[in-house]
Amino acid sequence: MVHKLIDVKTSARQSRLAAALEGLAETLELPSRYPEDALAEARAAVEQVAFSDIDLTRIDFVTIDPPTSTDLDQAVHLERDGHGYTIRYAIADVPAFVALDGTLDAETRRRGQTLYLPGRRIPLHPEVISEDAGSLLPGRRRSAYVWTFHLDAAAAVRRTELVRAVVSSRAKLDYAGVQTAIDEGTASVSLALLKEVGIKRIEAERRRGGASLRIPEQEVEVDDAGVYRLEARAPLPVEDWNAQISLMTGMEAARIMLEGRIGILRTMPAPDEHSSTAFRQEAASLGTPWEPGVPYGEFLRSLDVAQPRQLAIMHAATSLFRGAGYTAFAGDPPRERTQAAIAAPYAHTTAPLRRLVDRFVLVVCEHLVRGAPVPEGIRRALPLLPDLMQASNQVAGNVERAAIDTVEAALLVDRIGETFEAVTLNGASPGQIATARENGNIPGGRLQLLDPAVNARFEGTAEAGERVRAELIEADIDKRTVLFRIL
Repeated sequence: MVHKLIDVKTSARQSRLAAALEGLAETLELPSRYPEDALAEARAAVEQVAFSDIDLTRIDFVTIDPPTSTDLDQAVHLERDGHGYTIRYAIADVPAFVALDGTLDAETRRRGQTLYLPGRRIPLHPEVISEDAGSLLPGRRRSAYVWTFHLDAAAAVRRTELVRAVVSSRAKLDYAGVQTAIDEGTASVSLALLKEVGIKRIEAERRRGGASLRIPEQEVEVDDAGVYRLEARAPLPVEDWNAQISLMTGMEAARIMLEGRIGILRTMPAPDEHSSTAFRQEAASLGTPWEPGVPYGEFLRSLDVAQPRQLAIMHAATSLFRGAGYTAFAGDPPRERTQAAIAAPYAHTTAPLRRLVDRFVLVVCEHLVRGAPVPEGIRRALPLLPDLMQASNQVAGNVERAAIDTVEAALLVDRIGETFEAVTLNGASPGQIATARENGNIPGGRLQLLDPAVNARFEGTAEAGERVRAELIEADIDKRTVLFRIL
């Protein structure tokens, strides 16, 4: 679902939108230009980077990313190995460019991750690294951490290797193109195996009790002509298959660190009894009960998000995915070590160009695999990373929501008083509605317009999962607010 806005260059409304989006960086106090001393350190590191003696440029790696991406963290290659598979996963060697305790290291710790605004990004690393020397661009010799996974016929990991090596990606591919090639049978053997392995890994995730939210994502895009688009879309199957390779890597990284008794995990507790009970009640009230004995991952997989009430259930399921954080340890492994949605210990390790913690995980894992001591500077940094990443994640969430809210307001600013078809994502229970009407109150919630792809607040009495008509009563670009009234 896509809705176009008028060209920024010719519309006063679009000029306001562009100014509001540009002002988000200042309003949210986001990092500005890189400090000159950190830039100088980055340039020097690029000039002096040392390559490994291990040369894997013979491997036909490819990257798969959104079409406009130039900060390419991962490249993949798959092949059959008897009845099983060998998967090689090259991860950008960011540690080669960032000296511990230097000015560049300090600035990346302050930033935490790359922030994405419509039409621009605020990078974690200077572009000389993130979009050039450190990025796995096609046809370039690059240093990388190369994971090699030997899988059995069911795509379960039998053995894992990790080395620093020189690689050269053959092509920069995008998800839509790869999906089309796989569907039409024109994909390379490696990409065809991505589907085969991905499906088996998804089945393994199902068996161990993993779960994922299949909520269509809202994205703001801007083209070269300055036209903004707000899109709500579900991931392509190839995105799920590719994600399984990253998840497998993170699970193996967690295993290595737990066995080595040092590292940092991405953790999330299982849903508590209160959250589970409340969600069961909501699912039942929306007509699709979560039956006892059914794992919550299985229940979520059974939902059809094209159905309004089941889409509302999926949104309500976000209450089960709370408490995610990072757990650093040295010595005894932590008591809390599982990422509940993955149903296994897990670590972030596949996006070091864009996320701070991954750089440290790569170094820890590579040293442990070699049987070498983890550097003291890494040991000192690990306990600091949970707070740094938690703060950074909060900023990233605020940036994403503010950008979407601003574009939604711009989409609708000239349509106040119009009526739209929508689906309520949450709302009041029948009892709450009756009580509100008796007391003269106006409850509310959030709804999803059928067109354009706007997710906004509403006031009025409606249950979750209802198909409703709603009047737009407020749309303010500067305040980033949109409000509807249920009719």
